Amino acid sequence: MTAFTVALVLVVAAAGLLRWRRSAWYWLAFGVTLAALRILVRYRSVMDACGLTVPPARWRLSLARATNRPIPEPRPPRIRRLRPTRTGLVLRLKLRPGQDVFDIAAASDRLRHSFSMFGVTSREVRSGVVEVRMTGYDVLKRVQMPAETETRAMRVPVALREDGSVHYRDYRAIPHALTLGATESGKSVYQRNLVAGLAPLDVALVGIDCKQGVELFPLARRFSALADSPDTAAELLDALVARMADVYRLIRTQQRITVDVPDAEIAADIWDLPDELRPTPVVVLVDEVAELALYATKEEEKRRDRIITALVRLAQLGRAAGIYLEICGQRFGSELGKGITMLRAQLTGRTAHRLNDETSANMAFGDISPDAVLAAIQIPAELRGLAIAGDASGGWHRIRAPHTTLRQAVNLCNRYADRAPDLPELAPFRPTTGTATELVPSAKASPATA
Repeated sequence: MTAFTVALVLVVAAAGLLRWRRSAWYWLAFGVTLAALRILVRYRSVMDACGLTVPPARWRLSLARATNRPIPEPRPPRIRRLRPTRTGLVLRLKLRPGQDVFDIAAASDRLRHSFSMFGVTSREVRSGVVEVRMTGYDVLKRVQMPAETETRAMRVPVALREDGSVHYRDYRAIPHALTLGATESGKSVYQRNLVAGLAPLDVALVGIDCKQGVELFPLARRFSALADSPDTAAELLDALVARMADVYRLIRTQQRITVDVPDAEIAADIWDLPDELRPTPVVVLVDEVAELALYATKEEEKRRDRIITALVRLAQLGRAAGIYLEICGQRFGSELGKGITMLRAQLTGRTAHRLNDETSANMAFGDISPDAVLAAIQIPAELRGLAIAGDASGGWHRIRAPHTTLRQAVNLCNRYADRAPDLPELAPFRPTTGTATELVPSAKASPATA
């Protein structure tokens, strides 16, 4: 008996230590079994308390009265599958007649408390079937991406969602996106994860970094073109617009519109072209869009209008030509001038880290979901990297990208430097990757002038 007591104490102590220091290990070792048993035991009573049951059918009531049996109890949704994951449980439910998906979504917070889970979200799989995802611990506190993720052309994993699933950046589904975040909010880390995910793919990376290139130029070996000033950015965007026109001419000549060609083979964008003719897709990363929209003189105003016009044209027409935009900034509002709201309307994907003002949150999610606006302005300063991601469909999620240092991103870009294609129209903007020059000390710090 003593040995059994000692072993039990050791197991309890190990479970407590794991739950405190390694939540993921605790979940896989103990939590998933305890949570599954808790759900199966409490399921009927919890569903009844949350108002997720329906009265028994009339024929069952009539049969009970005719046979003098007890009245049947209200029926909850039927469990079709209970699947454990590395972060929680996935419960697939078959709704009863008269129930709605909104009923499950509205009761998510009550289900979370009743089943003692960290988070509960739901989505409709098909008519009458709902998938409830439960997380057993805070997966965003220490982000650990799964070892294996789904790989697909122009689709890269960039972050982890609060329900434990992977958040992907799918350029073919959402061609253009807007990413906002104040200083020290984690926006740069999110951008590094994006570049790291794109580096192994057959894609041309084009960067515009008006902070003298301090963010993107360390990754220059993987970029096909880089601009570090508004003047260079204007010329680079004009070259991209010209490339877009050339790609459209290629698609037009290869559309194969004849009576003997099936409709599915008629080309309407670069992905319908044969592999040997398909142009390389281009992802354009703009690090600070406000620097491109600000001006102080008439000459700078003309340059600004030229830049914004080119960005709007690429956002409106670039998808079929394989040109995708990633617009990033600390601030994004209508006070940046004409054309900004039109540009925002073309950016389907929205990601907002911690913001300093509500106006930027409204620009990001005001036309998508008021709840996303409220969630974006409530991100605490100490949770760097936490963000709200949404799209034009109205859905949004809390996400957090794994911490990637600049050195890790640089090493990855150097490893895949041979995948950076040479595009003739972007050749003048190809970054040079020579050795860094030695910094010259200022006059005040020079020993000769001391």
